[in-house]
Amino acid sequence: MLQLGDEVTLYSVVFVVLLLGTRSPLWTTVLTVALYLFMVTFRFPQVLASRAQRVLRPAGSRVSVVAHRGGGHDAPENTIAAIREAHKNGATGVELDLEFSADGIPILMHDETVDRTTNGSGSLTQLSVSDLRKLDAAAKHRLRDTFAGEKVPTLKEAVEECIRLQLTIYFDVKGHPDEAAAALKDLFKKHPVLYNSSIVCSFEPKVIYRMRQIDPEVVTALTHRPWSISHYGDGVPRFSSRWKHFWTVLMDVVLDWAHHHVLWKLCGISAFLIQKNFVSQDYIQYWSQRGVEVVSWTVNTAAEKQYYQDLLQVSYITDSLVEDCEPHY
Repeated sequence: MLQLGDEVTLYSVVFVVLLLGTRSPLWTTVLTVALYLFMVTFRFPQVLASRAQRVLRPAGSRVSVVAHRGGGHDAPENTIAAIREAHKNGATGVELDLEFSADGIPILMHDETVDRTTNGSGSLTQLSVSDLRKLDAAAKHRLRDTFAGEKVPTLKEAVEECIRLQLTIYFDVKGHPDEAAAALKDLFKKHPVLYNSSIVCSFEPKVIYRMRQIDPEVVTALTHRPWSISHYGDGVPRFSSRWKHFWTVLMDVVLDWAHHHVLWKLCGISAFLIQKNFVSQDYIQYWSQRGVEVVSWTVNTAAEKQYYQDLLQVSYITDSLVEDCEPHY
């Protein structure tokens, strides 16, 4: 059964498709008015700009440098060690991936399985927190000897460490909108400092909408990579079939339009996290006029960092605070 967040996302896309597909002036007018009423009824207002700025540019920093997955090149990703390394290397904040163990405990993990990053194997839906505690989260990392024995942390442990180190937190919610919103709500209630030092982000608009439903005071962002339905992160098409490729490209066009014209306003976001290849001065200005700040990902070379810091003056997410490296998609 669809819940309101799912319905909002679905209806938004349906409206866009109908608007793009109709040639009748009458129906175009009717649909436009319907979309306007829909927006007025269901949209959330943005949080106060002054508070969003405290999160996005803490201590008045010109550019925030955020460690991707805690800084997955400098230490095992999504671990306490990564958070500490990010702080030591001068990060303004850390981006952390929220997932859940089989027994419903919020943890830090990017993938739905533990195979890529640990010495274990299997899906998170089959592993309890006690199972995860037995794994070495540094097993597959390039600095595995330095960080041997590092554990998969709970969300609670990671948040408390970030608060201790005064790091801004970018919560990247991978899914589970109801569970994630409830878990984050509990954390914000326990640690009110998070209202001024964290932002909830997701590729899934329904996650952000649900978060605003459960707590409209939380600063939020949509994350987006154009052409992500039809192409992999490295630009390779997902489908060899010409028809599948055509339809997924069409879906990408509609989704991109919805992000830039409908979904951001429905969710009342304060920031838009966009893949670095699509950032320009015009793009930054587009969002600035809407009271939304651009944050770019994943910026990894010295030349890119200098470009974002000195010319664009845009905050960015990086895999490493100390080296050039290949991006994680």
